[in-house]
Amino acid sequence: MIEWRYAEGKLDRLPELAAELVRLKVNVIVTGAPAANRAAKAATSTIPIVMTNDPDPVANGFVASLARPGGNITGLSTFAPELGGKRLEILREVVPKLSRVTVIGTSTTPGYAQVISEIELAAKAFGVKLQYLDVLDSKDVETAFRAASKGRADGVLTLNSPILASQRTQIVEFAVKNRLSAIYHSSEYVVAGGLMFYGVNLLDLNRRAATYVDKILKGRKPADLPVEQPTKFEFIVNLKAAKQIGLTIPPNVLVRADRVIK
Repeated sequence: MIEWRYAEGKLDRLPELAAELVRLKVNVIVTGAPAANRAAKAATSTIPIVMTNDPDPVANGFVASLARPGGNITGLSTFAPELGGKRLEILREVVPKLSRVTVIGTSTTPGYAQVISEIELAAKAFGVKLQYLDVLDSKDVETAFRAASKGRADGVLTLNSPILASQRTQIVEFAVKNRLSAIYHSSEYVVAGGLMFYGVNLLDLNRRAATYVDKILKGRKPADLPVEQPTKFEFIVNLKAAKQIGLTIPPNVLVRADRVIK
């Protein structure tokens, strides 16, 4: 029997839902995002918890290390800082004469410094200048895009951030309005009308999480099951968004897309 709980985007409901699952004395709790991971961790230190994804479970305090989690939590991590450099590479292929790129993120997000370091290495190799815009509040999003436009950015690269996620639709609209080619860190932005996404295949992580549940139900302890990192990635292109900003996606890039939105 499976007990489903969904906060419907209202993160303040997560602690209550996690507590409810604990009261039901479920055998395993499966969580689908960092906020849910934190709520489950706060609710129980004994019931096994399997994360389907987390950007940095060590920095977030969920596990002692990836190899030896050490507590009642294990699962999958989406942490792959090299993706920032790969996204910049794709942006460079799509935008002719790419010279200035605006990087939008939240500096307080775990793993931020390491991701920035990887992007800087790629930017140096490609001869691209970077402009960093730190979004610490939802009201900073409009200011960030105004700065990107003023700085004559040729493209935009977003980083993982709960604040950006909460303003996903607004961010996509600003990018289109300012005719900025953007590559996003989450496929949800492209589904919402954004141009491109390259990153971790979350569906694959969900499938792999099931193997953790199976092992735990058969007697294994979360503390002894190493946290695994992503192995499958996907590339999504939104041709409708490209048309809105007057951009033509090169055929050699389009052919590599796992999914094309028309």
